[in-house]
Amino acid sequence: MILRQKGLKHRGPDWSGLYQHGDCYLAHQRLAIIDPASGDQPLFNEDKSIVVTVNGEIYNHEELRKKLAHHKFRTGSDCDVIAHLYEEYGEDFVDMLDGIFSFVLLDTRDNSFVVARDAIGVTSLYIGWGLDGSVWISSELKGLNDDCEHFESFPPGHLYSSKSGGFRRWYNPPWFSEAIPSVPYDPLVLRRAFENAVTKRLMTDVPFGVLLSGGLDSSLVASITARYLAGTKAAKQWGAQLHSFCVGLEGSPDLKAAKEVADYLGTVHHEFHFTVQDGIDAIEDVIYHIETYDVTTIRASTPMFLMSRKIKSLGVKMVISGEGSDEIFGGYLYFHKAPDKDEFHRETCRKIKALHQYDCLRANKATSAWGLEARVPFLDKEFINVAMSIDPEAKMIKKDEGRIEKWVLRRAFDDEEYPYLPKHILYRQKEQFSDGVGYSWIDGLKAHAARHVTDKMMFNASFIFPHNTPTTKEAYYYRMIFERFFPQNSARLTVPGGASVACSTAKAVEWDAAWKNNLDPSGRAALGVHLSAYDAETPLSNKPSKVIDSIPRMMDFPGVAIQS
Repeated sequence: MILRQKGLKHRGPDWSGLYQHGDCYLAHQRLAIIDPASGDQPLFNEDKSIVVTVNGEIYNHEELRKKLAHHKFRTGSDCDVIAHLYEEYGEDFVDMLDGIFSFVLLDTRDNSFVVARDAIGVTSLYIGWGLDGSVWISSELKGLNDDCEHFESFPPGHLYSSKSGGFRRWYNPPWFSEAIPSVPYDPLVLRRAFENAVTKRLMTDVPFGVLLSGGLDSSLVASITARYLAGTKAAKQWGAQLHSFCVGLEGSPDLKAAKEVADYLGTVHHEFHFTVQDGIDAIEDVIYHIETYDVTTIRASTPMFLMSRKIKSLGVKMVISGEGSDEIFGGYLYFHKAPDKDEFHRETCRKIKALHQYDCLRANKATSAWGLEARVPFLDKEFINVAMSIDPEAKMIKKDEGRIEKWVLRRAFDDEEYPYLPKHILYRQKEQFSDGVGYSWIDGLKAHAARHVTDKMMFNASFIFPHNTPTTKEAYYYRMIFERFFPQNSARLTVPGGASVACSTAKAVEWDAAWKNNLDPSGRAALGVHLSAYDAETPLSNKPSKVIDSIPRMMDFPGVAIQS
């Protein structure tokens, strides 16, 4: 077994650890967030017979230490509990961990090993096999693609045991079966669950902040963090005033909304601007680090990649972000077309199961490219259980009842006495990250790709790329770059494909016949639903007629700010 960290120093610039036992090699690059002074890896049990390397955060480590009171811990690291839990419970301990993680555990007593990945796949992980029978594990493709005959993404919520030689799913929540839940919606229960998810992620020994786009999800994360920060250990170390970060093109919807939220919450706000050319110049680096050719992911990863570099330069090592909400609550605009509550719920299940290939991939790798860690409270295990147990009838979008997308989440934090956010922010329409940073960003990418990909190239695309054949010049452009970095067939198989409109699954494209002729992952592709907020660049008179037609309908939603 080989745990490989070749070419991954960017993920952990604070420490390099290496351990060998027989033909087993464990290497680790550490980004120190908890116990920076003594938590270097590998980590061991008392007699060093159990060896662990791990990427992630265990939020309930103090509670677990109490259960392991008769054990002696070598460090204050939150991940130090893993070796001792294995001693007590064997391979069945993984579900006891509340956090995000990818780890390899080596039991030197019998030379066996266990590999596990967190429930949703917030941390990235890959597994590969060599012709000589070796098993390789790495946080990124580039750590093993040149050495393995076959490699693949390690499935979230699974563990791999060398004793059985196969995978086993350890994460088995009720929603995974896609059975339709029936728990009545209780806004206070949902509110408390999310507040708990955010506050547990304030566990840090280093400077941190929040990513703030001004949309509902990141604004709620910022609001709750600002509300509860004062009494935490982090506040005592780094001060009680929260730092917030936003990125966008000059005049973009996100910059304007984020500044308003930051002023309302009183954060120290950092606004980063980029140009379309800045983003285009970074595309190759983004594809190298994110390791995908998926169009949506690359569009959204690029501004996040640029922002992460700026954040790290300020001395910040951890940020809290809002990924996952749209999947759980049906926040993407295409959910307006869900035919019934059953299909609405099944689509949210499908979206959550695929997050490790899209938003989690982006959030983890765009930040770790610069030695920054992203935490995502919407993907907290307990919060997901609460949110996914709600009768999906409550999540359905019903304009005649004033219920826009993610209504149940908005309603949960609509507190008149102690407001979390201004009303018009709380009810701001969904903007996908790649749209909200500025609509000309996507238009600029398409124009750039069109200059590099000819019609003749597109005509022969199915022969050059028979798997996941690119259907647009933008997709073809990204694919060429990806194949240059990762030419192996196993690499191209790690990237999902299929038809999509406004980030839908291929199954949801069937909800509206018109979508089959408008397969673009931008939120603007949900014709008849999206309302552009980018007034300066897109006057109403220049908007597609179907978007203009949607404006009177959108005005029926109370609390939604219509800018014109």
